[in-house]
Amino acid sequence: MTNLNNLLLELGISKVRLAKYLGVSRQMLYNYLAMDSLSLWPKEKEVKLLSLLNIENEDDINNITIDGDYIIEVENRLNDGVKDSSNREVLADLKGFNKKEQELLSDIINLLKEKLSEDKTKQAYTTYLYLYHYLQSMETTEELRYILAYMSKSMGFTPPLEFAFDKDKQFVFESILFSAMTLYHTGGASKSKIAETHKRFVQDIELKNEEKLTRTQELNTAKIQALRELGYSEINEENAKEVLEKIAEIQSRKV
Repeated sequence: MTNLNNLLLELGISKVRLAKYLGVSRQMLYNYLAMDSLSLWPKEKEVKLLSLLNIENEDDINNITIDGDYIIEVENRLNDGVKDSSNREVLADLKGFNKKEQELLSDIINLLKEKLSEDKTKQAYTTYLYLYHYLQSMETTEELRYILAYMSKSMGFTPPLEFAFDKDKQFVFESILFSAMTLYHTGGASKSKIAETHKRFVQDIELKNEEKLTRTQELNTAKIQALRELGYSEINEENAKEVLEKIAEIQSRKV
């Protein structure tokens, strides 16, 4: 089994993905890999692993030539196997979406699950928390879509002259972002040089937060007044429509 563990290491196959491929828990996979021989594995799991590695028996592990083509072949089989097993878990919750939407959502969910499973650090959690905040803000800030397009293009996933959104705005935004990223990577923007810019960035955020707090306080004051005028002590399902209309009326008095 030492040869098998070394092979998996050379192929870059994580225990999380292999466990998903075999349809077992990570702990069960560790138990399997601690055994003296593949013949001790459940027959179904042994066959799946041999199929993944494209060999007939455990002895063939010693004859495997690890090159680029072999790694790609194994990776493709692993991806297909993991996707099939994972899709069965998540697609039950994706009714109402078309096939492409289901596949996209499934891929995103599975990727996030895998990343979080493999990296339990605070940094990993914070990264995906920020991603969640990013997605929450997509509908109110169109530039976020342009950032995604820029990253997809710069990573080679999307042709550079493809514009899925507002072409003119996206063109301008990508050009500015490219200039900024170039400046960053070439070291032309030292901390001391852009300290004042970052200060304005912080001030802008603080101003927005103050405006948001003021707006929240105004709404809360209007809600209290509406409840008082209507003779209610709280908002519930029965009076919600009436209270909201009263809040709107109170706010219009100040215009």
